[in-house]
Amino acid sequence: MNDTSRVSLGWPTLIVGASLLLGVGAALAYFTMRPWSQNASIQPPSGNAAPVAPGGPLPPPTRPPGGSAQEVVVTLTPEATERAGIALARVTEGQAASVLRLPGVVEANAYKQVAVTPLVGGRVTRVFAELGQSVRLGQPLAEIFSPEVAEAETRFVSARAELDAHERELQRTEKLVDIGSASRQELERLHAEHTAKLTAVESARSRLQLLGFSEAVISSLGPGKNAASVATVSAPIAGVVTERSANAGLNVDTTTRLFTVVDLSTVWVVADAYEKDFARVRVGLPASIATKAFPDAPLRGRLSYIDPQVHAETRTAKIRVEVANPRQELKLGMFAEVSLEAGSQAAVALIPQTATQNVGNRTVVYLADTNQPGRFVEREVVLGDRAETDVAVLSGVHPGDTIVAEGSFAIRAERDRLGLRVSGASASDTPSAARPSTATAAAAGAQEARVVVTEKGYNPATLMVRAGQLTRITFVRTTQKTCVAEVVFPSLGIRRPLPVNKPVVIEFTPSAAGEIDFACGMDMFHGTVVVQ
Repeated sequence: MNDTSRVSLGWPTLIVGASLLLGVGAALAYFTMRPWSQNASIQPPSGNAAPVAPGGPLPPPTRPPGGSAQEVVVTLTPEATERAGIALARVTEGQAASVLRLPGVVEANAYKQVAVTPLVGGRVTRVFAELGQSVRLGQPLAEIFSPEVAEAETRFVSARAELDAHERELQRTEKLVDIGSASRQELERLHAEHTAKLTAVESARSRLQLLGFSEAVISSLGPGKNAASVATVSAPIAGVVTERSANAGLNVDTTTRLFTVVDLSTVWVVADAYEKDFARVRVGLPASIATKAFPDAPLRGRLSYIDPQVHAETRTAKIRVEVANPRQELKLGMFAEVSLEAGSQAAVALIPQTATQNVGNRTVVYLADTNQPGRFVEREVVLGDRAETDVAVLSGVHPGDTIVAEGSFAIRAERDRLGLRVSGASASDTPSAARPSTATAAAAGAQEARVVVTEKGYNPATLMVRAGQLTRITFVRTTQKTCVAEVVFPSLGIRRPLPVNKPVVIEFTPSAAGEIDFACGMDMFHGTVVVQ
């Protein structure tokens, strides 16, 4: 009975003791795991947090109902909108610009460019043409001393003398045959020899003509006259001497280039057409050529050639426009802009060129929410041809949409300050200074953010994410001079060390709206993940 009494009397004591122990343990666990929670509720956000004071830009709202999760929304207060000088405009519908502008270079017309070489080998004795000089057809350019010329003259004079002698003999034989003093067989032999002599003279004459001798000079050659031994190099076409390598005393052969003569009455403008424009260019398109030297006097021409091969490195193909150059204003090597009257005349959306902004490798515009003033949606667009003030939009907006025509840079700057990134965009789409500011959707469906740990703590100290979506936060500790040697998420039960310059990734999925706190291991620096 005594044993039973002791057991009965001990139960209340044990129950009370257990209750006390559980209460103390819960209290210790609460204050151990969240020693900063009360301070966080009354202290203002850190200076590098995304939220700002009243009167400035508001934090980014959630995406509009029915809007795409691929779009970034930026909200400005009326004061900020007025300071930015934002002006709205409607997307209009019009004809696409039909001009394709390509950079080009003026080159010589290869069909009217001649490399002048001597017809005989020898030594240059005189040069008549200067570099840049205009020459006419047949004008002497240089003289070459060549024994080969003397030999050709001698052969011609000898062959013609033999022909003259043989013709006299043939005439005598014909008279003898008429009176019966010579046989018909002898006359036929002389006729055959006469043909051979005549062929030798013509051959020698042709050789002299190939050497540049005129018919008058050839006719003046005869017995008793000294052979000239000099060949004249004449201009094969009328044009301008663009190259000269001939100088007195130069030994040359028939492959030596002495001059280059170019007819500049027409020139080629060669440009590079990009692969995306191949469908818009074709032979015969009208073209306009403008240069910096003569911007107000464009020249007209037509596309005459498209290279069938694409350059492997630049993904471009050469195109050629032949242009008349009667006053020789276009100089070889000049840069020129080729404007091709190409493209479709279909109606497209048109926006002011001032409305576009470049974000990384994307071109975007900002659509204004007419129901909520100060609310702007970033929209990626694909641009077409540009006109004087407008640019065609191939995709992204439609006629009737309201966009920011002026002041879009201020919206883009606010977007960068908040570190917003469109889902699926690479890190290069966001400036490095803005990447740590907030978490955004990544290509795999995760929200990503980057927190830099310095001697002043976490930067940024406040992140904004969406509930129900995987969140990935990368912590990078950049210095040894900080007590932030680890990061702790008490409510998630996560504690990770932070080595210097080694990224540490924390992943979790917030289930509901609220706040998730994180701090260093010594509870000196704190941060907050705001779940929307």
